[in-house]
Amino acid sequence: MERDTPSKSGKTASKAPKKGAKPYQRPRGGPARPVSELVPQIGRAAFRRYGFVQSSVVTRWPEIVGEHHAKVCAPESIRFPPGEKSEGILQLVVLPAHAPLIQHVIPEIMERVNRFFGYRAVAKVKMRQGAVKPPAAQEKRTAPPSLKPIPMELGDSLRDIGDPELRAVLESLARTVAQKEEDEQG
Repeated sequence: MERDTPSKSGKTASKAPKKGAKPYQRPRGGPARPVSELVPQIGRAAFRRYGFVQSSVVTRWPEIVGEHHAKVCAPESIRFPPGEKSEGILQLVVLPAHAPLIQHVIPEIMERVNRFFGYRAVAKVKMRQGAVKPPAAQEKRTAPPSLKPIPMELGDSLRDIGDPELRAVLESLARTVAQKEEDEQG
């Protein structure tokens, strides 16, 4: 082994990097990736920790059991026997007033979850009464159309447009233009 020996200035001599050498930098991971690609990877560990092998069971719950049941119950975890990926126990959180109803439709829920997985993933369902977060609304509400009439010269030409969305946008544009003309004249 080599020892550090004190130099004339009293400091110990150490290996200094060569003048032309760059310090080591870890290679980058390639081009930038969209966040949407990273989210499933990030969430996967958290979902597995809480008993979900497949996170899409949570995200697609309204599609699996239907909107009506999704409002009153939500999946909490799926526990499989050690070393198995089938014959698991699905833990549901159910609103207390709806527990008797859900008790009667448990066979249907099991069938739908198993159909979603493509094999007999769930053999038993346990219920726990508690608060259920309602599923996120899929459709955004649109603002009601303005009640102001469209100028006659524009109204006739817009009636021939077949696409209702395009017609609504053009009507809104016509109202805005007409309003600005009124403001400038008035």
